[in-house]
Amino acid sequence: MYQRIRDLREDHDLKQKQLAEYLHCSQQVYSNYELGQRDIPTQVLIKLSKLYTVSVDYLLGLTNNPARLG
Repeated sequence: MYQRIRDLREDHDLKQKQLAEYLHCSQQVYSNYELGQRDIPTQVLIKLSKLYTVSVDYLLGLTNNPARLG
């Protein structure tokens, strides 16, 4: 489960449908990302990283430091 993308979405008061539109996918596909039922493509991770201004490593739970480099 990608808890961080769910937490960030909720912290920004966004609905799954809004994120799905931003990412050009269906709400069901986005839901599957959050539930870990579908791997998140690299380009989607990059878009989420830019949207939330956090690192991809943070989104993936590889670090607890949300800071992006560069």
